[in-house]
Amino acid sequence: MSTRAEVIVHRDAEELASATGARLAAKLLEVQAAGRTARIVLTGGGSGIGLLAALNSLPARDEIDWQRVELFWGDERFVSVADPERNEKQARDALLDHVALDASLVHAMAASDGRFGTDVDAAAADYAEILGTDVRFDVVMLGMGPEGHVASIFPDSPAVHEHSLSVVPVRDCPKPPPTRISLTLPTIRTADEVWIVTGGEGKAEAVELLLGGAAEVDLPAAGAIGTARTLFLLDKGSASRLPPGTVAETAS
Repeated sequence: MSTRAEVIVHRDAEELASATGARLAAKLLEVQAAGRTARIVLTGGGSGIGLLAALNSLPARDEIDWQRVELFWGDERFVSVADPERNEKQARDALLDHVALDASLVHAMAASDGRFGTDVDAAAADYAEILGTDVRFDVVMLGMGPEGHVASIFPDSPAVHEHSLSVVPVRDCPKPPPTRISLTLPTIRTADEVWIVTGGEGKAEAVELLLGGAAEVDLPAAGAIGTARTLFLLDKGSASRLPPGTVAETAS
C-alpha cells in the first residue's frame, strides 16, 4: 500500500455513511466548479449504498448539477436487472432515482437478462468498450471484504492477476452470487482518488494487514491506489487493530 494512504476513522457505521456522503457531495461540487463533469465509480455493499442514502438526505444533494455527473460501477453481480442483490438497483433506490441524472452518463453493467443474456464474457467486454482506452476517474469508491477483496477481485484469483484487461468476468466467486463483472486493479488505479470505505470489526484484521504492507495478490485492496490520493474511510470497529500513529485523522 502506498505511503499516500490516509486513514480517517469515524465513530460508527452511521457516521461513516453520513460523512462519506458529504465528502462525495463536496467532491462533485469541487469538480464541477473546475468546469468538468465528475466521473465517479460507485460501489455496492452496506457502506457503499449507505453513503448514497446519506447523500440523498443532505441539503448538498440539491446543490449538485446532476446533469454533469458521469457514473460507473466497480463491479456488478451478474443477476437479473430487477434482482434486489444488483448493485445498480440498490444504488438507484438509495439515490440515483431521486436526482435528475443524464441517463446517457449512467453506465450500468449488463444484467443476466439483458442483451447479452447469460454470456458474462460478452457483458464484461461490452463494459470495457464503454470505458474505452483512455480511462480516467475522479473518484473510485470501493468497499472491502473481510479477506481484503475489493470490487469482485478476490485473493489469488484470476482477476487479481489480470494486468491487460480493464474489465473481467468473474466466475466461481467465493461469496454469492458466483458470477460477476469487475473492473481490474489497473483500471482502478487510473483514478485520481481511491476511497476504500469499510466498517465493522470483521474487517479489522484485513485493514491491519493492508496498512502493514500486504501484497495485492494476497489482499487485493493493497492494489487499489489513487494517482493523487488514497483514502481509508473507516469506523472504529474496522480500525480497532491499527497500531498507534497509523490514523491520520479521527472524525468526532
